[in-house]
Amino acid sequence: MRPRHLSRRGLLAGGAAALAACSASGPAQPSAPAPDSPETVLVKQLIAEKERTIALYSALIAGGGERLVPFRDRHQAHVDELRKHVAGPGTPATGATGSPAPSGSPAPSGSAEPDKPSLSRLRELERKAAALRPKQLAGLSPGMAQLIASIGACEAAHVVALPKSL
Repeated sequence: MRPRHLSRRGLLAGGAAALAACSASGPAQPSAPAPDSPETVLVKQLIAEKERTIALYSALIAGGGERLVPFRDRHQAHVDELRKHVAGPGTPATGATGSPAPSGSPAPSGSAEPDKPSLSRLRELERKAAALRPKQLAGLSPGMAQLIASIGACEAAHVVALPKSL
């Protein structure tokens, strides 16, 4: 019996088949994360906005405005509830929102002219936020629409309930 020799063509075809089998059985490649839904994007923006509002309240409280603690605490409760609807990297809880500060928000650190915290500025911020909420409800799930409407109602109540002076 004569030994069988493999042809060059046979070796190449066998090698290609082996490579294909190896690459197909390797670890699965991670897929790119799905983009956030419009509702999730809105929730992340609201969290970032609320965190800036809390910072403004905290600055006024630190300056002797202890009467503002309940107002700030309500905003913190809003953030806590909103965070239940988003999770994972890139959420405002990790500090990566990528959303610009809305007008009336505290200026980002490093700005040429940081805004000075004041009750009138805080009242205006609350008024603008409350006016914006109904416009944000379109296309949301019923539960999220109810949450955001409730937050807007609270902000509207803050406008009239904030003290005239500290």
